[in-house]
Amino acid sequence: MKSTTAISLLLFLSLLSPSLSPTAATQMIKKVLLRIKQALNNPYLLASWNPANDCCDWYNVDCDLTTNRIIALTIFSGNISGQIPAAVGDLPYLQTLIFRKLSNLTGQIPSAISKLSNLKMVRLSWTNLSGPVPSFFSQLKNLTFLDLSFNDLTGSIPSSLSKLTNLDAIHLDRNKLTGPIPNSFGEFTGQVPDLYLSHNQLTGSIPKTLGDLNFTVIDVSRNMLSGDISFMFGSNKTIQIVDFSRNKFQFDLSKVVFPQSLTSLDLNHNKIYGSLPVGLTKLDLQYLNVSYNRLCGRIPTGGKLQSFDQTSYFHNRCLCGAPLPDCK
Repeated sequence: MKSTTAISLLLFLSLLSPSLSPTAATQMIKKVLLRIKQALNNPYLLASWNPANDCCDWYNVDCDLTTNRIIALTIFSGNISGQIPAAVGDLPYLQTLIFRKLSNLTGQIPSAISKLSNLKMVRLSWTNLSGPVPSFFSQLKNLTFLDLSFNDLTGSIPSSLSKLTNLDAIHLDRNKLTGPIPNSFGEFTGQVPDLYLSHNQLTGSIPKTLGDLNFTVIDVSRNMLSGDISFMFGSNKTIQIVDFSRNKFQFDLSKVVFPQSLTSLDLNHNKIYGSLPVGLTKLDLQYLNVSYNRLCGRIPTGGKLQSFDQTSYFHNRCLCGAPLPDCK
């Protein structure tokens, strides 16, 4: 306990005092990294973390070429067990933090990460992390990429994540999250992030505020969402990839105007009715799936619509025409 307190104190002093020698600062950071190694039960993946060598030469660590400060910690695809060590919060210049494809990594996301104000990329994915999505991520104003996918996270999505103005993408997919999509997700200012929320247990309707933003990618597939989502489209939108499949959405597709930017549209397994709008023939679609809905009428001829096979259209109420059988 005393050694932990001493290291934390020295780290704090190093931030305040530029007079602290580079050698002393390096030794402190080396001790932090060795604490992380020990907390992870000294795995073979970190065998290069030898205290006799410069820590900038260790695998899984990247240093700034000018300052020699540790700016990236990447623990990826190894035989790692235990929890994310709280000591990661004692790497004050860290910009990238990755714990990925580690099936024996358990526990909750530690609050110590909230101290890392320089973080730009956080990727804690394909693990067995549990507990909530921490709201403290909203304090990390430099974040451009947040990936917490393929875990066992539970609870609701923190509305405060919309305060992150520099996000390019947010991945919360493949968890066990519940509750609605926060209204605040229609209030991102500056950058509008690609939004990945699929394979959860989210309920309710898509907040109308999301229709005020120009998303490029949005994937909310395989949830229990409902209602009308036609407001997510429009001629003035720039959205490219949309996956609303396997929910309970219900609206008249024939009235929807799709943007020219749209290249991928997946609406399968919903309760969507009406007919396919002719405007779909004007799009450069690379992927289309409207199967398992309640659509009727002739599939419009032209564009890319006949390039997709019948699985893109089947199991509707009365769709007909190529590539489905002719209309009677």
